[in-house]
Amino acid sequence: MSGPGMPRIPGQPGAKQARGYAAPKFAFREGESLTAAGGDRVGVVLLAAGRGSRFGDAGPKTLARLGARPLVTHAVAAASMSGLRPVLVVVGCQAADVARAAGTLAEIVENPEWEGGMSTSLRAGLATVLPDPTVTAVAVALADQPRIGAEAYRRLAAAHREGAQLAVATYGGKRGHPVLIGRAHFDEAMKMTGDEGARSLLAAHEVVEVPCDGTGDAADVDTRADLAALEGS
Repeated sequence: MSGPGMPRIPGQPGAKQARGYAAPKFAFREGESLTAAGGDRVGVVLLAAGRGSRFGDAGPKTLARLGARPLVTHAVAAASMSGLRPVLVVVGCQAADVARAAGTLAEIVENPEWEGGMSTSLRAGLATVLPDPTVTAVAVALADQPRIGAEAYRRLAAAHREGAQLAVATYGGKRGHPVLIGRAHFDEAMKMTGDEGARSLLAAHEVVEVPCDGTGDAADVDTRADLAALEGS
């Protein structure tokens, strides 16, 4: 049972869920930048720095192709179509090759410490937006989830406009990506270590769960079998 100050457990009484997200009540026009209240911006930090050792290639799995395009290219396209700005892609392993595959729709942030785990890439992305106070939150996503949809980003941005400082997309009631981190938690996120990403933040604080069923597929590509399954879906 969750007590005062304890993290809320998804599906348990007291877990907080964003309102009205099964059918969002806002209009989006292509080319429009979704912002928080007061004209402040929600950005995207797309983590694409790791090698992905379980995939089995010598190079980063983000360069593996789904259809005609690398995984990272799919992920950048969805993030860019969301309207959130800036869109940052954090690269590390074979940085130049991954940056080239990411294309011109995003800004590239190189993480020379990428072998230290996912937290180093998250810190690199946050350090890029920290000096800009107009960026009041970022939606963090993974480049090995190529079927995350643009609409999922928009729903998290809308949750931020309603006051959320931490929010997570859910699919079938399970938490996935993107994960929204508001500026109120930037300093704490900058102190994270290892390969846990934003997991410790979500465990320690109240989180708004944003249903994103029907917006895309949150499946990870960890192995070649995962990639083959997506190819056949």
